[in-house]
Amino acid sequence: MAQATVTGKQIRKDNAAMQLVGNVLLYVVLIGLAIFTLIPFVWMISSSLKLDQEVFQYSIRWIPEVCHWENYQLIWEKVPLLTYFKNTAFIAIVVTILQTLTSSFAAYAFAKLHFKGRDVLFLCYISTIAVPWQAYMLPQFIMMRSVGLYDTLWAMVALQAFSAFGVFLMRQFYQGIPTDLCEAARIDGLSEYGIWARIMPPLSKAAIATLVIFTFVGTWNDYMGPMIYLTQDANKTVQVGLRRFIQEYSSDYHLIMAASLVSLLPVSIVFLSLQKYFIEGIATSGLKG
Repeated sequence: MAQATVTGKQIRKDNAAMQLVGNVLLYVVLIGLAIFTLIPFVWMISSSLKLDQEVFQYSIRWIPEVCHWENYQLIWEKVPLLTYFKNTAFIAIVVTILQTLTSSFAAYAFAKLHFKGRDVLFLCYISTIAVPWQAYMLPQFIMMRSVGLYDTLWAMVALQAFSAFGVFLMRQFYQGIPTDLCEAARIDGLSEYGIWARIMPPLSKAAIATLVIFTFVGTWNDYMGPMIYLTQDANKTVQVGLRRFIQEYSSDYHLIMAASLVSLLPVSIVFLSLQKYFIEGIATSGLKG
């Protein structure tokens, strides 16, 4: 019996050691992949602080001998980058707010209200996700021109104020909220808008944060939409402005890297601010329903 006890302890000890070694190897591989993924960003940061002739110097000098911070001043003088940032920030912020509100309202109706044809309507709406944007790009262009919104920032807002993906994401999360809470609120005399305002947003911070990240990043990085609907230089966004910058200063790689890095900062700030909710929102939205 004593021999069996010793053997069992030894087996458990060996299993724990093997598990520890496996975890260490896993973390080493993950850290290596993370470093490999970050190499282009490190090179971009390094190049933005160099002179143009130093960018492709061999061998690569990751830390410049002299950091040329004036590169970040020159990019604002070469093109109206500040105007592009203001336009992009306006579109991204307004679209994010509208898309969060509309998706949340629609998701509440599809998840907690009962009306005729609800499931069929939801299926038809969600099926639009499978339709490529190129299929309805021309009708949208004609519609925006006919209503007088062509070449205005409001055209981009109107086209992106609603999202089938956002409705799907929020509905999946709302279905995990007990319906008994809504029923109790109705008994207490709350309207449907009151139920939505008092119950849904406080219990769905993770899903809202996830939708905000997807919407803001997608809108900020959008290139084709502003390229088609915005023609005046005063209305262009930062992505279109970067393309113009590259065309006019194609040999100034240090300035291109500096402008690209600056354009990434708002997206990075939004993601880092909401990242703790991001994984939770994705996981729970996929499991609930």
